[in-house]
Amino acid sequence: MNAHAKAHTSADARAKRDAMAKRDAVVQQDAVTGELGSTGETGSTGEVGATGEVGGAALGRSRRSAGPARTPRARPERGPKSDARTRARRTALRTRGGLSIRVDIRATIVGLTLTAAALAMGVVLIGTGDYPIGFVDVVRTLFGNGTIAQDYIVNELRLPRVLVALLVGASLGLAGAIFQSLSRNPLGSPDVIGFGQGSAAGALTVIVLFQGSSFQVAMGAVLGGLVTGIAVYVLAWRQGIQGYRLVLVGIGAAAMLSAVNGYLLTKAELVDAARAVIWLTGSLNGRDWDQVWPLLIACAVLAPVVFGNARGLRMLEMGDDSAYALGVRVERTRLVMMLAAVLLTAIATSAAGPVAFVALTAPQLARRLTRAPGPNLLPAACMGAVLLVTADWGTQRMFGADQLPVGVLTGILGGGYLLWLLVTERKAGRV
Repeated sequence: MNAHAKAHTSADARAKRDAMAKRDAVVQQDAVTGELGSTGETGSTGEVGATGEVGGAALGRSRRSAGPARTPRARPERGPKSDARTRARRTALRTRGGLSIRVDIRATIVGLTLTAAALAMGVVLIGTGDYPIGFVDVVRTLFGNGTIAQDYIVNELRLPRVLVALLVGASLGLAGAIFQSLSRNPLGSPDVIGFGQGSAAGALTVIVLFQGSSFQVAMGAVLGGLVTGIAVYVLAWRQGIQGYRLVLVGIGAAAMLSAVNGYLLTKAELVDAARAVIWLTGSLNGRDWDQVWPLLIACAVLAPVVFGNARGLRMLEMGDDSAYALGVRVERTRLVMMLAAVLLTAIATSAAGPVAFVALTAPQLARRLTRAPGPNLLPAACMGAVLLVTADWGTQRMFGADQLPVGVLTGILGGGYLLWLLVTERKAGRV
């Protein structure tokens, strides 16, 4: 009899333990499902939220049948102020055809502000010189209401130089943003990974070996940049292009091309060597309409190509696999954007020489202003224009009659920025 009672007691204990285990399992599942039902953050259609509510109701009935349980702790929801800030930062423009374009409000405001600043600095630069002209008089002259002397000075002598500065700065800023996005590296700019040196090698070859004209020098710079771009792309290819490999191959190409440029200078005649050194420094002196029109045409052709592939470039920053999953033709997009950036760099270099560090600093400064992920193409282009126009104004105002080439000032400032960037990236553990 005692053995029978003990067996009955053991069976009751096991049944009680099983019931408690089932109740704990129901409580845990209810907590997880209740959190999903209360937040519903996973999708925009609300499917997860609806599923969470149904599951929570069903499991609630099971919980009541199982006995009392602890109330699960709900996940804190986003407040209305946070949602308002998100909506204020980004909005979508929709057309009748179903096209939707998401616009970052802050990036748009920064781009428009930088554009206005570049144009204002351009007007100030036009009025700067041995014959100073006021801001209002420059604007009136640009609209055809100035005197004969003002019209000649503004439209024939100073306006081409300012337009070259604006277009070269915008081209370098845009090219720098593309290369930094493709390489996913803040050091991946054309003047660091060899494309500027390639254009310089082409121009020096024409100057030293063929004593070519200005047009031939420009064509040599474009050809040198293209050849360098193709060589770096082929050498960096290994079942695709990786950012670190592109930067390393480009740095090696830059070192080799710098040695070639030095050798060409040692073999040049005195007059050709002096001309080559001035060109290598990067200068806007003596620029006229012959340099403006090729730059303007190149920017008009290449800018739509770049902005048309901006979405694919943004997807590439998440990795090739994610870009493939989102429908991006990875290698085609990478090749098109790299070719456009090489052409922008080569044409800008052909017009003003290898102006240092504009392509490196402009995208990073633009990103810090916009605080937005992605390449920030338009703000980077506007920032490049602002930097180069401001640097040209500084070389005219800071050094008196001894006007320095603009590349000297950008090199000094850009070198300091590069050191600061290396220190901050090292502290962040990215280099």
